[in-house]
Amino acid sequence: MKMQKTIVVGAGINGVVAAIELRKRGHEVALVDPGPLPHPLAASTDISKAVRAAYGGDEDYTALAEQSREIWRQWNMKFGVELYHEIGFLFMRQRPIQPGDFEYESFTLLEQRGHRVERIDSRQLRERYPAWNSERYPDGFLDLEAGYAESGRVVAALVQWAKSLGVELRENAKFRDLDEAGDRIKGIVLEDGEKIAAAAVVMAVGAWTPYALPFTRNFLRASGQPVFHLKPKQPELFTPECFPIFGADISTTGYYGFPLNRDGVVKIANHGPGREMSPDSPERVVTQEEENQMRHFLSDSFPALADSPIVFTRICFYCDTHDGNFWIAPDPERPGLTIAAGDCGHGFKFAPVLGEIIADAVEGKSNPLLGKFRWRAEVKPGRTKEAARFRGKL
Repeated sequence: MKMQKTIVVGAGINGVVAAIELRKRGHEVALVDPGPLPHPLAASTDISKAVRAAYGGDEDYTALAEQSREIWRQWNMKFGVELYHEIGFLFMRQRPIQPGDFEYESFTLLEQRGHRVERIDSRQLRERYPAWNSERYPDGFLDLEAGYAESGRVVAALVQWAKSLGVELRENAKFRDLDEAGDRIKGIVLEDGEKIAAAAVVMAVGAWTPYALPFTRNFLRASGQPVFHLKPKQPELFTPECFPIFGADISTTGYYGFPLNRDGVVKIANHGPGREMSPDSPERVVTQEEENQMRHFLSDSFPALADSPIVFTRICFYCDTHDGNFWIAPDPERPGLTIAAGDCGHGFKFAPVLGEIIADAVEGKSNPLLGKFRWRAEVKPGRTKEAARFRGKL
């Protein structure tokens, strides 16, 4: 029996993995995106995204990250190129870590689950990771099984995989509206007026969601976070061996970053409250204030990087939910529509497993995580996750 036609709007990471999984399950899939691909404004289009299982005491995300990590390793083999680099993630705190801290709860849970983790103190930090201001960071831990994915290259590889499976790629096609008839969705309308009919529509447009679907603005928010690429004057201090991925008291400062890449670039970014804006906003540029804050952080934490020239900046756009969890759910008021959004700045690492979760939502199949990621318009803003997103400070 022929499966239903499904349209996936958005060929960023959520959309492309959803398209792949739905196609594997027999759906006729059209993947619609204005392009070019990878889309230059998509959150997933960057040089690196962290792949970590450290999620405080949240066992759901930790277990999901474990599943994802195994597939990242497999994808390196599948694509014939190393796009996932398992180089470790160093989480440090500006005071001794204690119960209730993100670092403490993460370390405890990872250790309980058999991960290769080790505590790091100021002396070890000074001896092994000389770029750090060891006096400023007395306590933390190293997760040896974390790493990063070359995100833009990953998306490009996944798009090619989707096409090889028979997914119809409608690049240069811009979504305008849902095509609604009676009591359900029957497809989409493109900017040029063309209608594409389908039995199911998956909206996977990330930070564009509250603008493409205005009725979601009560529970989804687009925010922009500053990203900096720097060329260190002492590159030997920032190789992966002595400068793994880091979170520098991230619950307080919001800052994290990546070691020297193949182009000699160190990436520094902030995971904080951000600025609310559309990805199409003319304000999607890093401000002088954001640069000054980043320089101040570097002078305090990594002095050798503080005056390094900036070679590139961008705004990374998040699609935020009120509780920090994904939003992967069918719309109860619009049968035929599923929204796959709410990355909250931590979605890319789960790419290998998100397709299955999204496809289960589309097909109405049971999946224990769909309860956590359910349609929950009743949830109000709070501080249940990631302190820096709500009270970031230097």
